[in-house]
Amino acid sequence: MGTAQQQDRHVGKKRLLSLISAAAVTFAASVAFVTGTGPAAADPVDRCTSTRGAIVAVDFGPFGGGVVRGCDTTPTTGYDLLHEGGFTTEGTQHDGDGFICRIGTSAFNSGKRYPTPATEDCVLTPQASSYWSYWIASPDEETWSYSPLGAMSRKPKAGDVDAWVFGATDIGGSTGRPSFTPDEVRARGGATPTPTDGSTGPGVPAGKIDVPAAGRWVSAQLRDGTAVVDEGAESPNDLLTTEALYALAAANGKGAALDKVAAHLTTRVVPYAYPNGTDAAPDATAAARLALVAVITGRDPHDVGGRDLLGDLVKHVCPAGPDAGSPTPGCTGKGDFHGATNTDGQALSVLALLRGAVEPPAATVTRLAQQACPNGSVSSTFIRPGENCTGDPMSTALVAPVLKAVGGHDATVTKARTYLRKAQSETGAFLAYEGAPAASVTTTAYAAQALRALGETKAADAAVAWLSREQLDGGGFGFDAGDTGPALYATVPAVLAGAGVDLVTLVAKDPEPSRPPTTPAPPATGSATPRPTPRPPGAGPDLKKGVAFLTRPSNLLQGRYYDDGTGKGRAEFGMTIDGAYALAATGHDDNALRTIVDFLADGGKDSTGRTVHDWSGIGTKYAQGGRIGKAALLAQAVERDPRDFGGRDLIAAVTDAVCEKPSTAPDKSCPAEGAYTYSPSVFAQSLGILAQVRAGEEKAAEAPIAYLASLQHDSGAWPSLIPSTGDSDVDSTAMAAMTLDLVPGDAHAPAVDKALAWIAGRQLADGGFPGASGNSVNSAGLAVQGLSLDAEKYDAQITKALKFLTSQQNKDGGFNVAKDGQRGSDIRASAQAVGGATGISFGVLSRSLEGTTPNPVPSSSAPVIVTPGENGGGGIVNADGPGSGGVGGGGSLASTGVQALALAAAAAVLVLAGRLAVVAARDRRTAAGGQR
Repeated sequence: MGTAQQQDRHVGKKRLLSLISAAAVTFAASVAFVTGTGPAAADPVDRCTSTRGAIVAVDFGPFGGGVVRGCDTTPTTGYDLLHEGGFTTEGTQHDGDGFICRIGTSAFNSGKRYPTPATEDCVLTPQASSYWSYWIASPDEETWSYSPLGAMSRKPKAGDVDAWVFGATDIGGSTGRPSFTPDEVRARGGATPTPTDGSTGPGVPAGKIDVPAAGRWVSAQLRDGTAVVDEGAESPNDLLTTEALYALAAANGKGAALDKVAAHLTTRVVPYAYPNGTDAAPDATAAARLALVAVITGRDPHDVGGRDLLGDLVKHVCPAGPDAGSPTPGCTGKGDFHGATNTDGQALSVLALLRGAVEPPAATVTRLAQQACPNGSVSSTFIRPGENCTGDPMSTALVAPVLKAVGGHDATVTKARTYLRKAQSETGAFLAYEGAPAASVTTTAYAAQALRALGETKAADAAVAWLSREQLDGGGFGFDAGDTGPALYATVPAVLAGAGVDLVTLVAKDPEPSRPPTTPAPPATGSATPRPTPRPPGAGPDLKKGVAFLTRPSNLLQGRYYDDGTGKGRAEFGMTIDGAYALAATGHDDNALRTIVDFLADGGKDSTGRTVHDWSGIGTKYAQGGRIGKAALLAQAVERDPRDFGGRDLIAAVTDAVCEKPSTAPDKSCPAEGAYTYSPSVFAQSLGILAQVRAGEEKAAEAPIAYLASLQHDSGAWPSLIPSTGDSDVDSTAMAAMTLDLVPGDAHAPAVDKALAWIAGRQLADGGFPGASGNSVNSAGLAVQGLSLDAEKYDAQITKALKFLTSQQNKDGGFNVAKDGQRGSDIRASAQAVGGATGISFGVLSRSLEGTTPNPVPSSSAPVIVTPGENGGGGIVNADGPGSGGVGGGGSLASTGVQALALAAAAAVLVLAGRLAVVAARDRRTAAGGQR
């Protein structure tokens, strides 16, 4: 809550609301409560400013109303903001309050909630064509972004604006945006800093990086002075070898040592840059790196190892992306360099052409510039125009100097410059992402290079001064502030920053004539740190701490289930099974696993009287095949009988849920032949197939298997939703690959191979993978599981991904949702990280519970809490009354003040496979209340 006063304020409202009776709605064999919250004292809209409180706006336009605005001066979550801002909500009968199905306000039609029961029964989660989508904007953003978090998980900051819009959107949030701008509804006041002339910067003590010492440390990482080879590996790490060469060029200039590394890289051109053969398109990022090596060392980038690297880059520019209707493998959009996969690769490819005196194709530069976000930052993952854009300082620092060198993008470069200045702390350092626990050496080093290139000299000096205090005795640098172990990936950009150069300007200079030293040279301090062995015992995140977080009593209620975040003891059965999968994969707390399984198998009820079968809808007309398959898969993983689990034959129920043909409106059960009923995601489809195949029902699963296989794109990726929306999703691709890998025979082996290659190509520089929430923990965990199907081939990628997961583990053992954005341990992300880090496929997951003992039920249990819950006209109104004033001549805007009962995330992004939240029904979404 933030402060004791805020806690008292909200608790007082909860007590008041607990006196209100709730309406019970009987659904199938369970009782589901449709709850609503009544108005409480509101914060007047004019009390929210750019430095205090947050605004929420709800568009009732589709129902004949206008935009209604509310204010909460002390918001705790997006859900609280919605209710404190004066709005009431209803969830669905099946999923409870965790998914917002209806919204109302006293400022429109006397508080009637929309959509009405006549158009939406709110039994199951609404379809993506008609639901309340959730949008957000920070104080410095001019456009809306589709929220990567659910409303209960999002924690608004001062000056933020939230919006709820009814209608349709797609998985990336590129359609269905609010019709009004954030500025039309935001609180007034505040100013955006403007770029400086370089004469100002953080006032920090001066300091310089010992570049020669850092260069010596880098040299020590080369095996035989030739290449970086990960300990225990046979083949060199080509990416890190190019990084090492950049550092040596900056630190030492030309010389025999540099020539030796450059000559070695010449022999690695084909295996590194042409992994699919010289007749195929090169890996753009690798080709660009090698071309830069040639330019920096004075060689010809048109003839490196017999290959014209620049010519091949130009020849393989993507003509179109998947939205063109005929996707090209390796292309996410028009202007991509084939296989670049992310913004960093695109920037390096453009830069390689520039430095090789080749004009980059206009489409490639346009594509690079499109990655700039409204606030001036640059997205690390490729986005399409209009999609949610979340940038970070490191990608911004790499791209801005490149766009400056290209020319013609002054406005974008200026905004990037402003963004970097605003992101720099008073110490001179930069965080890798907002809310990071420690300043990042790598990010600060790249930012220092960019600031100098963009004319912010004093800001660059301040960053270098901070870096100088992070340099270790041996000359290297750790990843983050206070790290005691050096890392090559962090040391290289620090060397360039200390030398005052960047990749746009770096050239290996001729060495200066040596002079006899006036005093004996001091001996080099420290020694080379042994390079890490790929995935040695103990590598990766601390799984025991992760399991401790997942089984903590405050998380795992009564040791039996996770709740949906409402604080009412309503079980989130899908997430509970996710946690059980993680426990089964690690084996670190089999008694806790036994307790969960027994609770589910014995028909255990949550505080609202629901069982796992109520959650899956088994035996009802709303049976959800993916959810039934998920429960069956757990039974199989712990060696229980899925044909008699909780008194139900789950395998027969999955088979019964196979669609014989597509359903027609208004029936929403079957999207296609071979799909499962009410299971509109690739994740859900995969869960059903896994359960059937593991039960020996390959024949019954033939149609579902064929349908899943038909959804694969030519690139090797799978979409997230069923029917396909044309997107390509790491999580869904990993799940589909694990599923088809389990199918007997070799018919699907090529599809699995293509899928793994695609996943590997999506890996980001820090080892993470792009997901709906950004650089996603969920996606990294699932990628590790998928790539582990061919662990020998993808050893390097798995190792990097495990390091990324380690970086996202918090002190409490839990994991963040994503690298960027809001910090804090999330149960769903933690379950996927813990299970995924083991690399065990869901197809073979197995854990015997023989000899285990279920944990006793705590002496006290959580109480059952049951709470409840025409003026027309357009324009924008305030909920605190028509006299409170309007915005931009749009009428009044609302400030209604209703305290939410800490309901589970009710964002429009409930998206884990198996849940019917088809806004973005994919597992990696972190919106609380989502199912997989």
